Amino acid sequence: MKNVLRITTSILGEGSVSSLLMDELLVKVSAQEQFTITERNFAHQAIPHLDGAWLQAISAAPDERDPKQTEKADFSDQLIAELQEADIILIALPMYNFSLPSMLKAWVDHIARAGVTFTYSETGPVGLLEGKQAYLVTAMGGLHEPGVTDFLRPYMKQIMSFVGISDVEFITADGLNMGPERKEQGLAQARAEIENLKNKIDEHSAGQMEEEAAA
Repeated sequence: MKNVLRITTSILGEGSVSSLLMDELLVKVSAQEQFTITERNFAHQAIPHLDGAWLQAISAAPDERDPKQTEKADFSDQLIAELQEADIILIALPMYNFSLPSMLKAWVDHIARAGVTFTYSETGPVGLLEGKQAYLVTAMGGLHEPGVTDFLRPYMKQIMSFVGISDVEFITADGLNMGPERKEQGLAQARAEIENLKNKIDEHSAGQMEEEAAA
């Protein structure tokens, strides 16, 4: 049984398109795999942005923290633990102003910790969270090209790689605010990507079963 960390980042919660598509993805893949799912929904529990006090709290030695610092550090540690324990990371995220929701950036600031999720070597940074898969379901009001008007997908691919997660797949529904017909096209494309992803996961699972049977 695999551990799944599901992160819902939209301020609309379950009513968002990215959350809707994530639900559909889970239904598809859970028919083949058995999962233990950890939920992190930013609409239910906000992710605080780091400030000087928070940075001081996580930088201090555990036995030197006061009660408020301990509470702050425990929160950040819990976010990291959820990511460390996950085999699969599912993130539902809309595009806000050409980039990612600010609370997702705050989540990144909590989990990107030197010596824990990445380290520095003589040749540069090395991610410590290898062997995981990440599936990111994105929803966009317009049509965007990565690196031109879309800074969401390039950033998330980079930060996942930075902490050692190189197996990253994007499922994108775009053109959602460009009229009913274009919205339906965007949703249909995303659902086709979900179906293709399901087939890929099914093939991967079948291969693992064959390897285990032959062992």
